Amino acid sequence: MSVSFWNDHSPQTKVTADVAIIGGGITGLSCAYWLLKEDPSLRIAILEKHELGCGATGRNAGFITCGSVEHFNRLVTKHGEKEALEIWRFSETNLSLLKEEIIEDDCEYLFEERGSFSLASTETELAELKETASLMKNSNIEIDVLNEKDVEERLGATNFIGGIKYCKDASIHPIKLLQGIRKKIRGAKILENHEVYFIQDCGDTKLVHTNKCVLHVSLVIFATNGYSPLLHDYFNTKVFPTRGQILCTEPVPRFMEGPCYANFVLDYFRQLPTGELIIGGFRQLQKDAEKGYSDEASDIIQNALEEFLHQHVPPVRKARITHRWSGIMGFSVDGQPMVGTIPGDPLMFFCCGFTGHGLGLAFHSAKVLIDCIYGRKIPDFISAKRF
Repeated sequence: MSVSFWNDHSPQTKVTADVAIIGGGITGLSCAYWLLKEDPSLRIAILEKHELGCGATGRNAGFITCGSVEHFNRLVTKHGEKEALEIWRFSETNLSLLKEEIIEDDCEYLFEERGSFSLASTETELAELKETASLMKNSNIEIDVLNEKDVEERLGATNFIGGIKYCKDASIHPIKLLQGIRKKIRGAKILENHEVYFIQDCGDTKLVHTNKCVLHVSLVIFATNGYSPLLHDYFNTKVFPTRGQILCTEPVPRFMEGPCYANFVLDYFRQLPTGELIIGGFRQLQKDAEKGYSDEASDIIQNALEEFLHQHVPPVRKARITHRWSGIMGFSVDGQPMVGTIPGDPLMFFCCGFTGHGLGLAFHSAKVLIDCIYGRKIPDFISAKRF
């Protein structure tokens, strides 16, 4: 988010709008959607550095999972049973809202509600999953417990001793989802290839400088997730850019019941409706290298992803790998999303910090941000006032 003197064309072009949304991913378009539901007359400009969905939205594995980055038992330990359940139900509502407002009955999204699985390869992990299952059942969350045979028969996965299924999780083609939201916000001006490099305060107006224009607006929304610290110092101690890596195989006949997590949610894999197998994770192998804004794929992690498939997923051992990529996630300091306004500046709002679960949280979080903008009460666990 830096522009050279030579490439700066902004003084030549002035654009006026009511709201500038910085970031053209799931969060930015969701904010525009809920704002226009609130007031269809609003003039909204969405600014994207490259093309829509080129950030984390177009670089994830397409999981729409409930909860957060931690197993439910750890949520209970950290937040208490009441707030842990509130966090879980919040993400369930996210999926319900996506189905009601965007997905409806359109099959083009490659949307599936097959649940998701957390698998254990050690007794220690299995014991934690069983604890999680017990707590979730007590909270009336639908869940299923699997033994080693169940895992192999239902998922085609080997060398796992058991697991649990979160019955209400889903998966999707993330870019097709983004395109679906875009169709619903035709009133918004979408400015692709507009890199924001400076936001100027002019009293009751903000001047948002990009490489191509200066946007005059009354309100700014940061929907930049892991890239937020590049635009404002407020995020330096609250949101941390973290790289995730993925590979994809050629299609093979369907064999998996649903998407899976393994190794305490650090690794994840799913089979698409069209047969491809996607796997990501293993950032724990290069903790320092996986921090920051580099989006290159590394041999160490890519080799580990391949080895995982050979060890645990026999149906794709001979499948050709067609794609390798990485993307930058925004990890919040406490693992929960952040919604609020920049302290001392009531004209700049933000929605970020999804900690690898943007598809499972962003649509509902954007709705909450609009509540925040209009002065309505929002949940404490997502409010940035907790910091």
